[in-house]
Amino acid sequence: MNGLSRLPRLYVDPTLLPAAHAGVPCPIPPEQARYLGTVLRKKAGDQVRVFQAGTGEWLASIADLRKDRGTLALERQTRPPQACPPLRLAFALLKRDATDLVLRMGTELGVTEFLPLITERTNTHRTNPERLHAIAVEASEQCERLDIPTIAPAQTLPALLGNWPQHTTLFAAIERLDARDGAPPAALPQVRKGDGLLIGPEGGLSDGECQTLLHRPFVAPISLGSLVLRADTAVVAGLALLGNGLRSAPVSSQ
Repeated sequence: MNGLSRLPRLYVDPTLLPAAHAGVPCPIPPEQARYLGTVLRKKAGDQVRVFQAGTGEWLASIADLRKDRGTLALERQTRPPQACPPLRLAFALLKRDATDLVLRMGTELGVTEFLPLITERTNTHRTNPERLHAIAVEASEQCERLDIPTIAPAQTLPALLGNWPQHTTLFAAIERLDARDGAPPAALPQVRKGDGLLIGPEGGLSDGECQTLLHRPFVAPISLGSLVLRADTAVVAGLALLGNGLRSAPVSSQ
């Protein structure tokens, strides 16, 4: 994208821009107006990039900018709409900074739906949906994706398993799998669109939870190597593994 890649990139809520055409005005929300004016020192006439899943990415110019409001004018489309292939991440809630890191890295690695979990060894049961959404938006702006992942309310592991679509696979990273009864781990999983990854909490999943997972037909254990990883590190390792399989999957896979 050459020079365009250096322009600020902002997510636009679909309610603010339901349809995109050259010349269409787009209001700037207060937080973005403050960011453009106070942090970036932008002014009327400067260019930015705006995006959302439904309209793609557009080059826009600042028509008006004040302290907490402003307007953009769309100029031309630079990228057509293109959503990431469906990829779910079910992860046990971690301490605040670690959960933030999971959201940020998961967004950059193509997660389309985050499924926070409360497991037997989960240390925290509360989330701030608005804050997590803001982190996902910021990560999407940074990593050049066009869509924003969704974040489900926290749920228990039994609830997740009870609602999991049976035609998709849930790849579960289970520690010390060779010491448990169950199928051998898949070193290179065959991933399809809509499949998901499950990562447990600090301290790992309990024996009972592991056995429950291993007895579900749609759950496939995977190995992340011989070393014991931190939960947030395991998220990155697992998503890299699944993302590689998803990118190489046939286009017709569902």
